[in-house]
Amino acid sequence: MEESDTIITLIGTRLAKVGNEFVFKSAAKECQPCKLNKTCLSLNPGSKYKIINIRNSSKLECFVHDSGVSAVEVIEAPIRMAIESRKAIKGSRIVFEQPPCNNQDCENYLICRPSGLQTGEKFVVTDVESDILEPCRKGYSMKIVEVRR
Repeated sequence: MEESDTIITLIGTRLAKVGNEFVFKSAAKECQPCKLNKTCLSLNPGSKYKIINIRNSSKLECFVHDSGVSAVEVIEAPIRMAIESRKAIKGSRIVFEQPPCNNQDCENYLICRPSGLQTGEKFVVTDVESDILEPCRKGYSMKIVEVRR
């Protein structure tokens, strides 16, 4: 991990623990008048982040978190997803595409459609893990990979 991979943001003091992970959804309407909102809102909506360091112990007031917020250092956590086996090459660049099936009863549904991702987003494959857990009902050859933006 490079220092440039770390992002400083603010998070509720009750949630500010090294190792905690969270998905940034979007800004709350209460964030608009806050002078610090650019620090909180510099994250990618739908992305998962992991807290790697607490910056200081002082709390700051917040309109959303009743116990205030603390400054933390986070990294964007890798995303696990299933992609076509022919594209599952470590170091390759891929463009996320929703699979052509929409079978919510499939054992692979969540890994094939990770939450928060949009068709057209670009990623780099950082690890190729394994074949999907159950054979694809549509007959696709799929692998589970770890990717980063």
